[in-house]
Amino acid sequence: MPRENGSAQQPPSLAHEPSQQKRKSPVFCTEEILRIKRASRVGSFTGDAVDFLQSGVKGELVLDDGTVMSGYSFGAATSVSGEVVFNTGMVGYPEALSDPSYRGQILVLTYPIIGNYGVPPMEQVDENGLPLFFESNSVHITALIVCDYSAEPCHWNLTMTLSAWLKKHNVPALFGLDTRALTKRIRDRGAMLGKLVFAPDTADSVVQVDPNRTNLVAQVSIKQPKLYKPPAGVAPRTLGGKPVRVVAVDCGMKYNIIRYFMLKGVELLVVPWDHDFVAEPHDGLFVSNGPGDPTQVQRTVERLRLALERDKPIFGICLGNQLLALAAGATTYKMKYGNRGMNQPVIDTRTSRCYITAQNHGYAVDATSLPPGWQPFFVNGNDQSNEGIIHSTKPFFSVQFHPEASGGPTDTDFLFDMFLEKLNLGTPPVTTSYSPPKPYVRKVLLLGSGGLSIGQAGEFDYSGSQAIKALKEMGVYTVLINPNIATVQTSAGMADKVYFYPITLEYVEAVLEKERPESILLQFGGQTALNCGIALDRGGLLQKYNVQVLGTPVHAIVATEDREIFNAKLAQIGESTAPSAAAESVAEALAAARKIGYPVILRAGFALGGLGSGFANSDEECRALAEKAFANSPQVLVERSLRGWKEIEYEVVRDCKDNCITVCNMENFDPLGIHTGDSIVVAPSQTLSNSEYYKLRSVAIKVARHLGIVGECNIQYALDPLSEAYYIIEVNARLSRSSALASKATGYPLAYVAAKLALGTPLTEIRNSVTKQTMACFEPSLDYVVVKIPRWDLQKFALVGKVLGSSMKSIGEVMAIGRTFPEAMQKAIRMASPAVDGFETNAQVQAYTDAELETHLTEASDERVHVIAEAFERDFDVQHVHSLTRINHWFLLKLQSITHLRRTLAKFTIDQLPLPTLLYAKQNGFADMQVAKACRCDEDQVRELRQRHKITPWVKQVDTLAAEFPAMTNYLYMTYNGAEHDVVFDEHGVMVLGCGAYRIGSSVEFDWCAVGCVRTLRKLGYHSIMVNYNPETVSTDYDECDRLYFEEISRERVLDIYELEASAGVILSVGGQIPNNLALPLDKAGVKILGTSARNIDNAEDRFKFSKILDSIHVDQPQWQELQSVEDAKAFCRLVSYPCLIRPSYVLSGAAMKVVFNDADLEVFLKAACDVSPAHPVVISKFIENAKEIEVDAVAMNGKVVNYAIAEHVENAGVHSGDATLVLPAQKLYCETVRRVKRVTFKIAERLQICGPFNIQFLSKDNRIKVIECNLRASRTFPFVSKTLKADFIELATRVMVGEVVKPAPIHLLEIDYVGIKAPMFSFTRLIGADPILGVEMASTGEVATFGDTRHEAILTSMRAAGFKVPQKAVFLCIGPLMAKLAFLESAKLLLDKGLVVYASKGTHEFLQTRGVQTILLHKPSSSDQPNFTTYINDGAIDLVINIRDSNADSGSISDGYAIRRSTVDHSIGLLTDLKLANLVIAAFARECKDDGGKVKVKAWDELPAN
Repeated sequence: MPRENGSAQQPPSLAHEPSQQKRKSPVFCTEEILRIKRASRVGSFTGDAVDFLQSGVKGELVLDDGTVMSGYSFGAATSVSGEVVFNTGMVGYPEALSDPSYRGQILVLTYPIIGNYGVPPMEQVDENGLPLFFESNSVHITALIVCDYSAEPCHWNLTMTLSAWLKKHNVPALFGLDTRALTKRIRDRGAMLGKLVFAPDTADSVVQVDPNRTNLVAQVSIKQPKLYKPPAGVAPRTLGGKPVRVVAVDCGMKYNIIRYFMLKGVELLVVPWDHDFVAEPHDGLFVSNGPGDPTQVQRTVERLRLALERDKPIFGICLGNQLLALAAGATTYKMKYGNRGMNQPVIDTRTSRCYITAQNHGYAVDATSLPPGWQPFFVNGNDQSNEGIIHSTKPFFSVQFHPEASGGPTDTDFLFDMFLEKLNLGTPPVTTSYSPPKPYVRKVLLLGSGGLSIGQAGEFDYSGSQAIKALKEMGVYTVLINPNIATVQTSAGMADKVYFYPITLEYVEAVLEKERPESILLQFGGQTALNCGIALDRGGLLQKYNVQVLGTPVHAIVATEDREIFNAKLAQIGESTAPSAAAESVAEALAAARKIGYPVILRAGFALGGLGSGFANSDEECRALAEKAFANSPQVLVERSLRGWKEIEYEVVRDCKDNCITVCNMENFDPLGIHTGDSIVVAPSQTLSNSEYYKLRSVAIKVARHLGIVGECNIQYALDPLSEAYYIIEVNARLSRSSALASKATGYPLAYVAAKLALGTPLTEIRNSVTKQTMACFEPSLDYVVVKIPRWDLQKFALVGKVLGSSMKSIGEVMAIGRTFPEAMQKAIRMASPAVDGFETNAQVQAYTDAELETHLTEASDERVHVIAEAFERDFDVQHVHSLTRINHWFLLKLQSITHLRRTLAKFTIDQLPLPTLLYAKQNGFADMQVAKACRCDEDQVRELRQRHKITPWVKQVDTLAAEFPAMTNYLYMTYNGAEHDVVFDEHGVMVLGCGAYRIGSSVEFDWCAVGCVRTLRKLGYHSIMVNYNPETVSTDYDECDRLYFEEISRERVLDIYELEASAGVILSVGGQIPNNLALPLDKAGVKILGTSARNIDNAEDRFKFSKILDSIHVDQPQWQELQSVEDAKAFCRLVSYPCLIRPSYVLSGAAMKVVFNDADLEVFLKAACDVSPAHPVVISKFIENAKEIEVDAVAMNGKVVNYAIAEHVENAGVHSGDATLVLPAQKLYCETVRRVKRVTFKIAERLQICGPFNIQFLSKDNRIKVIECNLRASRTFPFVSKTLKADFIELATRVMVGEVVKPAPIHLLEIDYVGIKAPMFSFTRLIGADPILGVEMASTGEVATFGDTRHEAILTSMRAAGFKVPQKAVFLCIGPLMAKLAFLESAKLLLDKGLVVYASKGTHEFLQTRGVQTILLHKPSSSDQPNFTTYINDGAIDLVINIRDSNADSGSISDGYAIRRSTVDHSIGLLTDLKLANLVIAAFARECKDDGGKVKVKAWDELPAN
């Protein structure tokens, strides 16, 4: 059964829900759409924003310091006054608004989006007769202030909107204010008096009430005593044979306190505040929370003094803590602004344990005034204020926080048991915290993650870099093994030792034996490191080398990875995953599926990114999935499908003292069934109630403790959208993709903290690196919303399946920050696809019929957002779209509002556009270009109108605590939902534009470049400003730069930042193609571009211009022609003879670049090239076959080359440089070829007046060289050449670009006596259906590099690092062209010499047999003859396939070759498709030698000789 109540001790507000809660239909309210959202049908938004903005009811908040802020009414339009306070909770507004402690207060909620889940039924009562979902039977606040109000809530348990509820209780409310600015004002000035004023009233006509001068307790206390007895089903607690009775003094008691006492089985006599409670018979006395100044409640204080003389146990909460202190003789004081929220850390003075608590108080006890016998019980971990008092010898204690919190966490509800134990004169369980001795750590081995692949990308560079930073701070010598040479963590100055080797058992053992570290860290290198760590443990190697695992122990890691153990572990604490069974064979998987019942999901154990998982609706589908899953894992879990449920995640942190917190909760926009890596993710969750949020939080902490996590973990849930039922999906006992996202979303550096925790440092001793004054043992409060959108590159792969499911397909991701969901969502959409303007349809989906559109809504793909936009364009209603997508109504309503707002904009020309409408569009995330298209004008006209009327974005900080504490943070974002900046602009720094989303062709190597650039700027004394939006990167770590803008890299946003900062200039050339594409637009806008001029960047990027320049300086290139018409193109191709190459301009990774062999190919691919780069020319050139490709990376200053590197590709031209195997120094180039390459490089640099980094690619054939292209920016090979040659090309380039004097320092390539080889990483296994072939358009997702004394040594370690396994049993050969067969002949003989069985296709078999090479014939897949390739590959009889295809077989057809290649990668078997690479690899493993013990030899990077 799914869990309804997730922990042994749930808050009573949850425990009192029906044990078998009915699944209710979803409810989404639209009855009062604030006129801006008036509906023509249920659930829709016609969006007459102009009507609302012009005629909506406005009100003003007037503070006593004269500040006036205006907003729109969504409550009763009644003028009121009171004290203005803020609450930093992100959920729980119904509970907070019904809390009597808020009496007399105008409440500001710092979380900006309020009302999402409406208001539950107030008439529904529990077994005690109390409203089930509220803390009283009324709304107690005086007024409510929020930033953004959700008028269209959605939740299964709502009965009305927040607006309707407030109006019903005659409570005014405003939205549309800058609540962050207001919070900062209260924080800096202290809690202030204020008024909400509505016309016709004026501020002067509204009497200012100071609630602190009033006995508010008298207003909220019960009027007559009332006795509560334990409900049926709860055993009564007795003492001396009589029921235990507690007298509770009601000073404004929250109902959840009553519920707690009822669950404990006591009789509770609730009495008024001024009742003579001392005279009442009782076993214990409880003093409740309440509003106002405790000194106003003297009658209660006086009676408490009498009670203290009787020695009966006394327990107080919140106001009760202050009243008990006053009765004891201490004093209280008014705090500057109080503690109100759900994330306040308090430290138990007895044990030093830290707990997260909910609080609501503006007064505190002065701990220095406590009389003898009394001492502080708890202290606030942030501001050190008193959080509780306890008597040294008598049974009296009280706390300032709410252990029974609703809303909020209930981590301290053990205090109720402590109180009741005192009634028995017994000793309550002591809340001890065992502090194990810190592990001795002198040297630690850190396992990296290897090359980037789908499911394991740049987030682990960020995690590892953070870990190294923490280790260095703690004085630990760090040894890193990671073959990903493009990472920041493998850079000089990071780890003390770096080994560029595969993260496999034999290489890690070699490093352990050589370095002898006493410790190892497994959790910072993704699944690769985790699996390697488990293998080290199981193989006895950790014990052999006496290595301790720091942080989460191996047995806990195994418990999370082995699904059977995991399920058993959860069962021990009353939790469960969905009904499931573990299988170790296909037959067992089928049997399990039949028993559970279809549909099921299959999950591979010990796998990454959902690899080997999928949904099955039948035996046939189950069998197919199981076969693929077992190719990647020894175990498969067959589980009930919960498709359509919500998917929720929590990031959990736990230290060695059992302090445990959740740092971030996230909600998937997409329902369960789509891998979270492929889902849009929103943080914090938007559709969870307080009950759901804190139930899942409580379970997360319980699970982390039970598993023994030390450090960080991620827990994922399936939550029923129609009840509170849930299942646990999985726990990742390591830093994950979500961890990086959570770190950037909250500003909480999870990896840095986790590394310190692994070394035994408790959370309470780590500082919050943002505020600099609070500690890391806290749960961040956000005053913004974050949206993550994945980035796919599926269009690059013919035949690939585009339907999204449980196996991840995305390459990278983006993260956007906004103050409203539409603002963040539209920013994220543009970030993921810079050519897209926002939430809009596109030509492809516009062509769908309604039936096709519904199919695409049902089957999510990478076009999901555009398909939903098209549905709303066709007026599909929200309910219909929900029924097809299962996406929550709330998200769909917000997206629909964008569509209708665009229609509103389209009613106007730019000259007619009302300014409030323009502002509202910007607040909802509309780009200037979107507005321009709607209003049929130019983007610059919109910008000019905005700026003329001061409609410009505001800069806000990400500070982890919603402005509650001053922050020193430089972590910034921009929003139109504000009224002031959080920072001043007086340093005029240099802007560096980052790489944006990782994608094929632009990955971690450009982050390395950006980080190197920023570090160099800071070293040179320049103020640095980083602009990037990729949460996986090191460049978006706010420690790396002076200012970080987590923002779009677009013309509009770069100009916004440039103008605000009055920047000294912008560096474009270190972030890849996205920034480079902005060169001309920014230059035309007057931006100072540092480095090579925009004009010359355009000269290189524009294929036509560049080809003309090469002709003008007499540099050879393949014959070329600019496309004028298809007929001209055909004529050119016939003239020079096919094959020819189509080359669009301003593209990355060879997008739409194709080799064509005939007129039919030409017509098809020309259209694609024109579509991908419509504003720039397409050039056609002669494709030269069998040519070598040479690559030059260089830095020039004012046209003079100051450093360069020349590398060669193993593969011939025709394989994209990003997919090619790169050798440096080049091993097979003639000296004359090298001289010619240098001459041409110098010539081009001078002609283009290059000032900064650049890359040129050459063809070489018969010792003649031709230029392919020139990129006037850093290339993806810059990290490789810099680390291979130990010369930092980016540092040099940065110095050049800012005008520093540099001296040429060319490398003497012939004097380097080692070889570096960079090998690509592919993710074809995940790209179901894609043909794993290489061509002129890039397909690899990452890269690795290793070094060796020879190229044979280097190629083998590089290939192994990329996942290649040297064959141990048999090889299958299918080699097409005759010339390829001849060239492979010697390699075939070497395979036999190594003792391998060699199978071959018919043509290859016959060729080799006639030349004396004995092979075994296997028929191709299309043949029914046996023996057949398909049978042997399925049976695991083959462990390497070499398939060399005919060069013109690029039709995308499903041939035997395709079937062979696809089947090979589906079974995770090695595949080589390039002849030259295959020959080199076979020669390498044929001559591989190890030391005498059969072990590999390893060298650290610093052991390679410096140049």
